[in-house]
Amino acid sequence: MSHPDELARLWRAARPPVAVLHLDSAACSRQSLAALDAAAQHALHESEVGGYVAAEAAATVLDAGRAAVAQLCGLVDAEVVYTTGSLNALDLLLSGWPRDSRRLACLPGEYGPNLAVMEAYGFEVRRLPALEDGRLAIDDAAFELQDNPPDLVHLTPVASHRGIVQPLAMMAKLCREFGVPLVVDAAQALGQIDCAVGADATYSSSRKWMAGPRGVGVLALRPELMERLTPRLPAPLGFGEANVAARVGFSVAVGEHLACGPERIRSRLAQLGAAARSLLADVDGWAVVEEVDEPSAITTLAPTEGADPEEVREWLLAERRILTTYGGVQRAPMELTAPVLRISPHVDTLPEDLEVFAEALIEATAATSAT
Repeated sequence: MSHPDELARLWRAARPPVAVLHLDSAACSRQSLAALDAAAQHALHESEVGGYVAAEAAATVLDAGRAAVAQLCGLVDAEVVYTTGSLNALDLLLSGWPRDSRRLACLPGEYGPNLAVMEAYGFEVRRLPALEDGRLAIDDAAFELQDNPPDLVHLTPVASHRGIVQPLAMMAKLCREFGVPLVVDAAQALGQIDCAVGADATYSSSRKWMAGPRGVGVLALRPELMERLTPRLPAPLGFGEANVAARVGFSVAVGEHLACGPERIRSRLAQLGAAARSLLADVDGWAVVEEVDEPSAITTLAPTEGADPEEVREWLLAERRILTTYGGVQRAPMELTAPVLRISPHVDTLPEDLEVFAEALIEATAATSAT
């Protein structure tokens, strides 16, 4: 097996030179030169022959992207629909859900905008049992699914506000056992953890761990679930205007991910997360939310002495050119009680990069507290 630093070198060499210390992959990763070129070439082809002719010519590339997504979701026979992103995918799914089956169970840490979509379509939302750290209480969930099953379970395996990894495979097994459809929001999960559990529906964005373009996503569904949906318009799900160039770029990014080796990438990300959490555990004024050995690349920092995560994030970018994430309570309104700061390195991050961030965080905390 090659050294992790070799993967970092290959990942970085495949991309344009970075202008910041990029620790924000859970928001938007850096695209490769190949993905950028593929999207640009398609846009050029549209100009040469017309958008619809160019789209037909790109069919093979787009189909390859769909097949790769289905493989990563553990759904070999899936119907895979391109969307404009994760929220659009959830909107398409829930808007067509049977109207007499809208009792939904999700974790208390559910993403705020997801909750808004659920409410907009009249879903009755109830909370799955969770432990103190927000992790699914799997045994209690089993009892609930057996005694009072909802019409669907919506599980976000890695949330927007913390890097705790939910027991996705165990939940998929339970849902199959009790005949409850499982919908997976893999926006933070696809490319970071193993999502090949064969859920009834899995959706994700392109721009996060898969390192594709913004403005594109996917929705993968079992054919039997697809047949139950009633689209808002008398046309195929996902029909309408589309940025085909972005979809081509995403297809290339997914292909690159498979070529690098999904397990190899996941292992590297988990190592980086553990290194970051170990390094940051002793920084005054902040508490690391995740356990050191949590198998994700995300480290969430909660202020303990009054630091403002938003001001710290702005200072780091302006003064040290370090890109991080500010997480407001709207990300998880049923669970998050105060804002947090998040870092999410991709595989090209090196140990010395994390050390640079740790030193800058100490500076940023002191500088923003003094103002």
